[in-house]
Amino acid sequence: MCNLALTYGEQGRWKEAEELQAKELKICLRVLGQEHPNTLTSIMGNLALVYSEQGRWKEAEELELRVLEARKRVIGPGHPGTLTTMHNLAFTWKSLGRNEEAVSLMKSCCRLLEQMIGRDHPDTISSLETLDEWETERLAVDS
Repeated sequence: MCNLALTYGEQGRWKEAEELQAKELKICLRVLGQEHPNTLTSIMGNLALVYSEQGRWKEAEELELRVLEARKRVIGPGHPGTLTTMHNLAFTWKSLGRNEEAVSLMKSCCRLLEQMIGRDHPDTISSLETLDEWETERLAVDS
């Protein structure tokens, strides 16, 4: 179900992707529970991405916040899955115009990525580039 929903998303079939993700989420919540890694990763996180792709930032933010807090508790604040959610939430905040919060969260994410997977890892490099771009934008606006 998850793979099919991701395929729908890749095809831009967001309504179908959302419906399938929502159905899968209900099943996982009932069978696995809210804090099971599969529920957090493949369902709640992916549903948040579907919302983001549709510009439904508040709904994406709500899910990302729930996933982030649960991942911190279940797998730890420095786990790559937690850091991915942190990264996604920073983008959501940026899209909501919450630039200061987005930059602050991305700084924290970059710091943890460097500690956990190293400065030369592609995920760290990508996050650092995003942070640099956002800070450059902020400086341009302040000038």
